[in-house]
Amino acid sequence: MHRLNESSLEELIVDQMVEGGWTEGAPADFDAAYALDLGHLTTFIEETQPNAAKALSLAESPPGRHKFLARLQGEITKRGVVHLLRNGVDHLGQHIDLYYPTATDGNAKAAELFAANRFVVTRQVHHSPSNRGDAVDLVAFVNGLPVFTFELKNNITKQTVDDAVQQYQRDRDPRELLFAFGRTIAHFALDDQRVRFCTQLKGKSSWFLPFDQGFNDGAGNPPNADGVMTDYLWRRVLAPESLAGIIENYAQVVTEKNPNTGKRTAKAIFPRYHQLDVVRKLLADVAEGGAGRRYLIQHSAGSGKSNSIAWLVHQLVEATHQGVVAFDSVIVVTDRVILDDQLSQTIKSFLQVGSTVVHADRSGDLRRAITAGKKMIVTTVQKFPYILDDIGSEHQGRNFAIVIDEAHSSQGSKTSAAVSRALGGGVDSDEEDSVEDQINRIIEAKKLLPNASYFAFTATPKNKTLEMFGEAVSNPDGTVGHRPFHSYTMKQAIQEGFIVDVLANYTPVGSYYKLMKTVEDDPEFDVKRASKKLRAYVEGNQHAIAQKADIMVEHFLGQVIAKQKIGGQARAMVVTSSIPRCIEYFHAIRDALAARKSPYKVIIAFSGEHDYKGVQVTEASLNGFPSRAIAEQIKTGPYRILVVANKFQTGYDEPLLHTMYVDKTLSGVLAVQTLSRLNRAHPAKHETFVLDFANDAEDIQRAFDPYYRTTVLAEETDPNKLHDLVNDLDAFGIYTPEHVDEFVTRYLAGEPRDQLDPILDACVAEYVELPEEDDQVRFKGDAKAFLRTYNFLSTVLPYGSPEWEKRSVFLDHLVPKLPAPKEEDLAAGILENIDLESYRAEKLTAMKIVLDDEDGLLNPVPAAGGGMLATPELERLSEIVKSFNAHFGNIEWNDADRVERFITEEIPRLVAEDVAYQHAQANNDPANARVESDRALGQVMLRLIADDTQLFKEFQDNESFKRWLADAVFNATYRKSA
Repeated sequence: MHRLNESSLEELIVDQMVEGGWTEGAPADFDAAYALDLGHLTTFIEETQPNAAKALSLAESPPGRHKFLARLQGEITKRGVVHLLRNGVDHLGQHIDLYYPTATDGNAKAAELFAANRFVVTRQVHHSPSNRGDAVDLVAFVNGLPVFTFELKNNITKQTVDDAVQQYQRDRDPRELLFAFGRTIAHFALDDQRVRFCTQLKGKSSWFLPFDQGFNDGAGNPPNADGVMTDYLWRRVLAPESLAGIIENYAQVVTEKNPNTGKRTAKAIFPRYHQLDVVRKLLADVAEGGAGRRYLIQHSAGSGKSNSIAWLVHQLVEATHQGVVAFDSVIVVTDRVILDDQLSQTIKSFLQVGSTVVHADRSGDLRRAITAGKKMIVTTVQKFPYILDDIGSEHQGRNFAIVIDEAHSSQGSKTSAAVSRALGGGVDSDEEDSVEDQINRIIEAKKLLPNASYFAFTATPKNKTLEMFGEAVSNPDGTVGHRPFHSYTMKQAIQEGFIVDVLANYTPVGSYYKLMKTVEDDPEFDVKRASKKLRAYVEGNQHAIAQKADIMVEHFLGQVIAKQKIGGQARAMVVTSSIPRCIEYFHAIRDALAARKSPYKVIIAFSGEHDYKGVQVTEASLNGFPSRAIAEQIKTGPYRILVVANKFQTGYDEPLLHTMYVDKTLSGVLAVQTLSRLNRAHPAKHETFVLDFANDAEDIQRAFDPYYRTTVLAEETDPNKLHDLVNDLDAFGIYTPEHVDEFVTRYLAGEPRDQLDPILDACVAEYVELPEEDDQVRFKGDAKAFLRTYNFLSTVLPYGSPEWEKRSVFLDHLVPKLPAPKEEDLAAGILENIDLESYRAEKLTAMKIVLDDEDGLLNPVPAAGGGMLATPELERLSEIVKSFNAHFGNIEWNDADRVERFITEEIPRLVAEDVAYQHAQANNDPANARVESDRALGQVMLRLIADDTQLFKEFQDNESFKRWLADAVFNATYRKSA
């Protein structure tokens, strides 16, 4: 019976590896001077290549053996052990194979050679020529070449994987041959519960990454009824056939070149558990089912999707189904323009001899690549539809794998139709075809291709993405939902320390200001529009921007630079709401840095050319270097702060980003993607900071919650809603079925505009003559809802409707022609009549935002349309300014920003959710709705006693405040819901 100590774990691992096909080696066979198991290396070569062994005198001649071993050692040092295993070594006119790869089905000779490989695991290997007492717990060898080392610990003896990591960092000298870079594939630190690995030992800065399976969507490993929790490592991952796959397809030393210095650095690549798991599961499904399937992979931002995609693409090329290659071409689509080239380079770095990859930049590139037999093509989603339009119909009999990086916008209806026409082989239009034939072909073209498999990777799947690519699951109520094929959650990535928790140090910044009226008259303005304009005016005021820039610079210099974050290398990003605001911030931050005589500099990123104080400026003219150099410059020298407007806000991968200053309203996926720019891990990065001038913690939590764990679609979109929308649209009488049929017939026949516009113009005239403007709003809203829903459903539904498709073609051209209802801006001119009396921005309490620990549930694609014009509520300028100031601080609140959030967001939201109030609105009864609104408000305020006693007390005791709040809540909620 094994004792429960480190030695017993070591014994257990070796016993179970031997059961799985390994051989236990003898420590005496290890030669520390060459870091090789000489006995097994010699035996392998003698048994498999006797002529080479004899020619090299491996067994008999010490000088001959020494020359060969010196040659072998030099090649491993130069190229890494994986390269030698894959390619062998040439020495004195002889080629010596050092490993035989996995055999393909039916290749008996290859299977015999693979069986000759010697997988050896040895305990207590004395690795140091100078200190013979030192021993590493385990070393795994393939044909005498070391591939892994292991340090083992045991929780029962109160030592953990962390102690094993420290032992590597403290006691294993990377200058010793066994621990030198590239000499092995990886070093494993493990105990009976957790596994970590490192590909390059660097003393105390050795970076060990987790290699756990994950448990309950988080870190760690599940309980194992059949043994030790970590035995998946040696029983499954390192089983000989599995290890062979890692050697042949995953492990790699890649060389990266710094474009500025030209310096090349080598980096060892080894898959994390979730990367190995997802690629293998996808390949297994392809082997079983062939082409024509859809897969959604939800892997957290910063989880190494580029490498996962590269490993997948590289193996999809050779993947087989029923003995035949499954895909003729693999097309990779990315919408991350910055990483587009990086992804291509990552894929190229993993390729084996004979594989080819091309980058399809222009129309025709993809067609030529496929025609020429190129197996891998990388392109961007922006170019994809246009490129695909050019391919033609000759690929109907071919199968394709389409790998989509960040799947949100990659599969709209038009893109999908272009894909289908290009790869599915739509027949060219024929004069004898009826309109119905053409319509049916269009319907088929929109559907996901039966001759293509889609592999969609995203960290933040939307409802459309889940329904299009996710796996269907049955709900208890009989509806059908969708979930990802594979997930590596934000929760697990944070808990494992693979990404940094960007919500752990979140600080909202409150704005406090007072306005004054600057005219004697007291004109009337629309309250809601006026308040919105006033807020934008205040936050965009030069004084406000200068003050906020001061706060940013003060924080950055005092809390980031002075405290040597990321070893003194930390960078910051400023997220702005518009290009003009971005340019203003750039100058304000530059001035603030200069005023403090700081050596650090700021970079700006935006698109196009814009006016600044009468001068046309670009990011290049302001920065003093080309746009393409921004990503590299921010990592070098004095450049520390990057000010952005949309650019770099998503898809930008920079581990040195530590702090973000947000002055832009964020919500949903954009909030997650923006703040996640900070989450990339770095050995010296232990936390991040977010200072947010525009959002509050509740907004951010609401955005992140669906994506903390696995994201699930509650139920599918109901196609019957399309029938309802068609009936509603037809009932307006703006068009007739004859209008639709005639327009579609002429459109498909390619007739000129002067034959199409009269039909549309006649319908526009009917629209304009509608007696109520609300009807115009409702029709246009319904038409847009129909197009949105149909464009999505036409992709995923197994059937199509010619009537739906004809209306889609017709409405797609009619909607842009419909004029917006005349809506006078009754807040125009208000900014000329007020001035900013005072402004101050103040950091509030830093907090950790805690996310809900449950699956994120998304609702299906909304198919509702319609809407109504909002009736403007006019008030005197003096009242608007008075109300605005009262709203933001005339009462001496204990926590004004908290009260502002309650009044403007939380209270109206809770009142709007009241069921009785919703019923009153549905019955179109404003008087009763006001009664129900006031009742609901009273109940909401009672619930606030515990959260904010001062706010409750003002509501109870201050009649004018109570009346103002009741009016404000009703105005905010009734008009939105009616």
